[in-house]
Amino acid sequence: MNRDDAKSAFLTAAGWGSADISPLAGDASNRRYERLANGPGGQHAVLMDAPAERGEDISIFLAFTGLLRQMGLSAPDVLEVDIASGFAIIEDLGDALYARVAAETPAKEMTLYEASVDLLAAMHETPPPTVAEGSGATVAIQPYDGAVLRREARLALDWWRMGVMGEAPSDDFLAEHDALIDAACADVEGDRSALVMRDYHAENLLWLPDRSGHCRVGLLDYQDALLGAPAYDLVSLLEDARRDTSEDLQAAMLDRYIRTTGFSNEAFRAAYAALGAQRNLKIVGIFARLHLRDGKPAYLDLITRVWNHLQRDLAHPALRPLAEFVSQHIPAPTPDALTRIRATKV
Repeated sequence: MNRDDAKSAFLTAAGWGSADISPLAGDASNRRYERLANGPGGQHAVLMDAPAERGEDISIFLAFTGLLRQMGLSAPDVLEVDIASGFAIIEDLGDALYARVAAETPAKEMTLYEASVDLLAAMHETPPPTVAEGSGATVAIQPYDGAVLRREARLALDWWRMGVMGEAPSDDFLAEHDALIDAACADVEGDRSALVMRDYHAENLLWLPDRSGHCRVGLLDYQDALLGAPAYDLVSLLEDARRDTSEDLQAAMLDRYIRTTGFSNEAFRAAYAALGAQRNLKIVGIFARLHLRDGKPAYLDLITRVWNHLQRDLAHPALRPLAEFVSQHIPAPTPDALTRIRATKV
């Protein structure tokens, strides 16, 4: 049975066979989303299509959805699911993405970010469980350890540097890079105190003002969650790869989080800079890979913003050795560099 026939069979069996279907904007993954209208009782919902043959595992999404909902947060309710086929019908949380609301009503930006920062602070009050469960799926939550941090940061070498310069990094070069990442992240790589959702940013957060408290923040795209340091998701939120966040906003929200949680100001800012540098190196590599391997060149337009975030993180005194390595060995996204990588495909 082809994928379209399998989808039709799933919707029919779930009682949504006659629903109107319209596409929703996708993301960088192999998952697809479609809005369903006029289902049972006139319901609206979202169809999640996560084919296993393209590397997706819908059970992970289900397990983390269950965990977040058990924590009292606004992850979408799962209405129907077929784990084997990779289909789920989930609650439709609407279209009020943070990025859209902030663009249409700039005066609301501070309120949105305060709510999302306060949600993180509340989540980080107590250590998370090591297992996530929901809708018949159970997942052991993996650590965001040194091996993962190194592997992700390497993406800037494997894809961005290679795409611009046309040469793969040598083993000695990778070893030097890895040692610098290890040193930069030494104080955070063993931290397991937070559930790190990893893509906590304005295009994965929805504003739900009719709800109260932390439930006003709708959550999407959290199925890659790991156990790690609490600074990571704050970096993801404030050093957004897809929209500009002002230095004033970043400073205010960083101050708000530290004040609310009571973390050491100096230690938390150092962790924020280290994880920011690691994350932004990773994103530069991922965006290059999306062009080179996956034929999605639009992501190259975002690299300059990410690079600027990276430079601010690398300005932290503790990261000077890594900053020197990046300056010497990883090309900046100049117009010439972007032209060269646009002309290259794997």
